[in-house]
Amino acid sequence: MRLTKSTDLALRVVMRLAVLEETTPTTREVAAAVAVPYSHAAKVVTRLQRLGLVEARRGRGGGLWLTVTGRSASVGWLLRELEGAGDVVGCEEDPPCPLRDACRLRTALRDAQEAFFASLDPIAVEDLVTAPAGPVLLSLSARSTD
Repeated sequence: MRLTKSTDLALRVVMRLAVLEETTPTTREVAAAVAVPYSHAAKVVTRLQRLGLVEARRGRGGGLWLTVTGRSASVGWLLRELEGAGDVVGCEEDPPCPLRDACRLRTALRDAQEAFFASLDPIAVEDLVTAPAGPVLLSLSARSTD
């Protein structure tokens, strides 16, 4: 199973915010710290806000922070939300696969995808930032990515 770049970025953003308990960085600062363009980070932050995982405040004294829900969110749940319930393979693409009506692979791949997500269900976002990851996340310095 391969995650989309957007999902990978979302995981990096929530991990960065989870380790910053006392500060509220801007989207631009988080983007620089995780080495991605600001525009990509802004889209991901908006999606995480809609999911109720991230709060954002604009202006002086503003910034981003992980909500209580965001800290305790299951990684499996988060991946399901970000990746969607789509098929692992494109059986219905144009042209559709000629085997789709009799294929057993599609079901096996769906089951494997769910097993992947289920294996991540017991892991919370806050679990991802314990040592050794936490100190590394804290040491990330802002790098210009624009």
